[in-house]
Amino acid sequence: MQVTSSIKRNNEFRRIYASGKSAATGNIVLYCKKNRQGKSQLGITVSTKVGKAVTRNRVRRRLREIYRLHEGEICRGFDIIVVARVKSVEATYMQLERDFLRLADKLGLRT
Repeated sequence: MQVTSSIKRNNEFRRIYASGKSAATGNIVLYCKKNRQGKSQLGITVSTKVGKAVTRNRVRRRLREIYRLHEGEICRGFDIIVVARVKSVEATYMQLERDFLRLADKLGLRT
């Protein structure tokens, strides 16, 4: 199992938004940027537009679990940000997983 650290600082998020590649579906948006550390970093963003705290945390937990289960398939050395859209609340776990994998393939993150 790989060790993935979290992206927590605002300037790191802004750097990836500004200069990274992105792809989107109706449920999530995925940003990625190659880093020089050789290990992956994950950031998850869920806006207050998505819902109240319980709803946002449920979406965040689902996205984190999807990443954890597929971490071995993701190339190392990338900063990855997953942004949940409002429709992600109504999406099932399988739909979110399908969207995540599709976007990872589109951005060339999967091996």
